[in-house]
Amino acid sequence: MSSSLIAHIRDAEASPNGLNAFITVLAESDVPPDFPDGPLEGVPVAVKDNIATLGLPTTCGSRLLEHYHSPFEATAVRKLREAGALVVGKTNLDEFAMGSSSETSAFGPVRNPHDHTRVTGGSSGGSAAAVAAGYAPMALGSETGGSVRQPAAFCGIVGLKPTYGRVSRYGLVAFASSMDQIGAFGRTVADAAKLLEVVAGHDPLDATSVERPAGTLTDALGRGVEGLVIGVPSEYLPESLDPGIRGLVEAALDRLEREGAELREVSLPHSRFAIPTYYVLAPAEASSNLSRFDGVRYGVRSEGADIGAMYEETRSRGFGTEVQRRIMLGTYALSAGYYDQYYGRAQRARGYIVQDFGEVFGDGVDALFTPTTPTTAFKLGERLDDPVQMYLSDVFTVTANLAGIPGMSVPIGKLDGLPVGGQILTPWWKEDTAVAIGAVLETALDQEAS
Repeated sequence: MSSSLIAHIRDAEASPNGLNAFITVLAESDVPPDFPDGPLEGVPVAVKDNIATLGLPTTCGSRLLEHYHSPFEATAVRKLREAGALVVGKTNLDEFAMGSSSETSAFGPVRNPHDHTRVTGGSSGGSAAAVAAGYAPMALGSETGGSVRQPAAFCGIVGLKPTYGRVSRYGLVAFASSMDQIGAFGRTVADAAKLLEVVAGHDPLDATSVERPAGTLTDALGRGVEGLVIGVPSEYLPESLDPGIRGLVEAALDRLEREGAELREVSLPHSRFAIPTYYVLAPAEASSNLSRFDGVRYGVRSEGADIGAMYEETRSRGFGTEVQRRIMLGTYALSAGYYDQYYGRAQRARGYIVQDFGEVFGDGVDALFTPTTPTTAFKLGERLDDPVQMYLSDVFTVTANLAGIPGMSVPIGKLDGLPVGGQILTPWWKEDTAVAIGAVLETALDQEAS
């Protein structure tokens, strides 16, 4: 079964209609004869190619790391293998996870399984496409500003971003360390919850990993929403929101209310600063983290007249346009004379965003419900030349990364044949509440479809 699945993925990806979801597919000869007993025994799982693996390259979607093999494995991947999972391959992504459409990969764009002319979202587009296409029931992705939830919405699957510190970042190639987090994709809420259960937990190899047990998230699947207070933030339903998406969000809220939840209008006033805040802080951290890719310690090298020229040539040829743009933005924000004007101010704005969530959740709200994205999946190439419009794809998701709270995207219907996702945001460490709410919406949508 495992070998035939690998052959199917390889053939599908090589066909003219392939999704380009994978950068590397496991060789059939490398499929183990048996698997450890565990909760994922024999289950195929795809892994985003910025998460280190033994036996498969870790390219980050960049020519700079095209043939790079990590000497160690990410803690999350080790836990997958110990749980009995089969890592079927490494999935395509925006280069170094910098993008919202999975088009900046040096290995070509990922195509949406629902419409091959459209994007999957990003940066974890390959993982989302692999699950949506049925190549694997689960996949690992990573999030810095919505890179699990946004592609989950565009591809019509479930994407779960945990609380910052819930899952070890050891072996996740750093983009913006204060926001990066490994997350879970699943065909169903149960799949995503089970995957997160497996990879969660404290890790002494990651100083930001928290000693706080995740518990059994799948126990929340049948809990229901009776008595929960679900906040509806007005800032996430602006007048400019697509009427079709608004209608699907309102229909989802009606379902939750019928199941016993109390709906309450709330405000997160500093959310309007989220995009500019994120696009100062994330590039600033990236400019520091990516300085290690210099042609000496990792990946390819382009020779130059001296060591400075070698650095310049290596980075100019190895990094793509979007990565270079963000490094330059981050370096500028951290430069002498501008540090407090940009980086310092953005850190203060981040504090206000965290405060907004704390006040709302502290006032008896158990969860928030919003659209995951302001639009459905857009056309390939449509926003590549307009970075601002591309960045606005994450307008509803970046707040959770800035605040470190968990979030989940679940399918809530389709608009013109394209999936639409609804976003559940919960207090820190309350992933189980998101699972309970997501399961109710999933069941209601399945019943309506039948």
